[in-house]
Amino acid sequence: MQNTSKQYDDVIEKCRSLFINKMADYGSSWRILRLPSLTDQIFIKAQRIRMLQENEVRKVEEGERSEFIGIINYCLMALIQLENGVGKYPDFDLNKSTTLYDKHIAETKALMENKNHDYGEAWRDMRISSLADLILQKLLRVKQIEDNKGKTIVSEGLDANYQDMINYAVFALIHMNEK
Repeated sequence: MQNTSKQYDDVIEKCRSLFINKMADYGSSWRILRLPSLTDQIFIKAQRIRMLQENEVRKVEEGERSEFIGIINYCLMALIQLENGVGKYPDFDLNKSTTLYDKHIAETKALMENKNHDYGEAWRDMRISSLADLILQKLLRVKQIEDNKGKTIVSEGLDANYQDMINYAVFALIHMNEK
């Protein structure tokens, strides 16, 4: 588990760095996105991963790695939006954005560590394609919850689903780094 924690941090550092650089380029323009819009952005990235895994021909240079990173960062934006609501304009500076990013990734990593303890790091024996499928499944669940105006009867809420997608994407990137 010690190795997993370090590998997790290494993946997140790359994601966080990209998030910060995009904040420098675009500011917090993402603050105006409603949750279904963020969910759709994540869905597009997950669908592209699946298509890349199934098709031999690629017409765009970016591969699976950048899409998994995008899933992580969009899920973190969604968690921030869940907590703070949607902004009417780009209202977060870099410091506030990264503080919230760090808060939500710390909570998500703690969830991963607890689940890894209980599941015995079963994800290490999973294929990257299975992790991508699980992300797509979680996205379909999130879309249904959104269509139900956030109400669930017995299921986890939106936040838990976004956190699971982050963790599946991190696991996929760890697998890719190990190859």
